[in-house]
Amino acid sequence: MSTTTAGRFKSLALLSLTLVAVLYASHSRAAAAQNTTSAESSAQPYVIEYYYKTKWGHAEEFLALFKRNHYPVLKKEMELGRILKVTMVAPRFHTTEDGRWDYRVTIVFKNAAIANDNFDSAPLIRQLYPDQDTYKKEEQRRFEILDAHWDLPIKDVDLEAR
Repeated sequence: MSTTTAGRFKSLALLSLTLVAVLYASHSRAAAAQNTTSAESSAQPYVIEYYYKTKWGHAEEFLALFKRNHYPVLKKEMELGRILKVTMVAPRFHTTEDGRWDYRVTIVFKNAAIANDNFDSAPLIRQLYPDQDTYKKEEQRRFEILDAHWDLPIKDVDLEAR
């Protein structure tokens, strides 16, 4: 091996080691930040807004089905301590069709982990609705009369922070 080749090999090896060290340090900092964020978020309530846009003329039917079939399940989750609060609002006036929504349901979960834990509500639903055929038909109808539905996790913005 010539001196020039050996020098290049040494430089390349040193560069590789430096790169590995930088990547490891970067990963360690990111993991530590993620762990801190996870710890903080597990103690903080987590809010998701659910928007429902019904087909014209079906808003009241949607509301009746929501109150009969979905709200009781959410109330059970509140009893279990998973959900802290559930509210629903409707716009007072109409907007343009592309921005229209009929109901916004805001759910405050105990924390982000609970909001995203893939909770299986099937046992609650079977307990609340022994007539599963009717329940399934009504839930299918509730979604048939929707034009759109979207979920929007939100966060508070501290306007006083610098």
